[in-house]
Amino acid sequence: MRAHRVRALLMGGQACVFYGAAEFSRDTDLVMLADARNLSRLRRALTDLEAEVIAVPPLRLEYLRRGHAVHFRCRHPDAFHMRVDVMSRMRGVAPFPALWARRTTITLPDGFSCDLVSLPDLVRAKKTQRDKDWPMIRRLVEAHYFQHREHPTPPHVRFWLREFRTPELLVEVARTHRARCLRLARQRPLLEDAAAGRVAAVERALRREESAERQRDRQYWLPLRRELERLRHRRAAPSMGAPRRRRSRTDA
Repeated sequence: MRAHRVRALLMGGQACVFYGAAEFSRDTDLVMLADARNLSRLRRALTDLEAEVIAVPPLRLEYLRRGHAVHFRCRHPDAFHMRVDVMSRMRGVAPFPALWARRTTITLPDGFSCDLVSLPDLVRAKKTQRDKDWPMIRRLVEAHYFQHREHPTPPHVRFWLREFRTPELLVEVARTHRARCLRLARQRPLLEDAAAGRVAAVERALRREESAERQRDRQYWLPLRRELERLRHRRAAPSMGAPRRRRSRTDA
């Protein structure tokens, strides 16, 4: 991707590893700029990886712009069987130019640099209907808190108050930064309970918050899943209607 100058950001499980919320992942998840030039660069990179589409939809701008993910399996020996998932639009997440502007760039010991979606954007992208994403959100925010709590900046505190899913730590931050917490309570009402130290109430509110997000994600994906089903049916239809070949004595 870097060699072909693909405008893309790492997200998903591998980005979680970089942010200190370790998760083993066999997949490489990317969010990319969906325009013709960048798509051409992506195709060249995928050709080098000997990557093939493994499901619907095909790699076309119209599907990326509607929010579909396109899935690939690599055949190159250096990335054999690695799965690559590419998206350009996600529910509740800013458009790609904004993601790119606030990206995180990490340089590894060997000098290779990697562009990731920012931590707040990764947390927003993880608010799905999938069970495995919600514990990861909790670990991501906790890891950030323990890394920065000794010298927090105002953006750090806002991030914790908006995204914490650990009741005890949320109460701790709310009491330490009470004025800012109460200002943000208009956007996240459970912060009033956090500021008052009502841990049990915060726990209940967090469960309701998660349930509502899961439901919004289900509703978001309904039309996209219907479209995928139509594509699968269309792809399978020719083979279903093909005549069966008569067996010969050689076949037997």
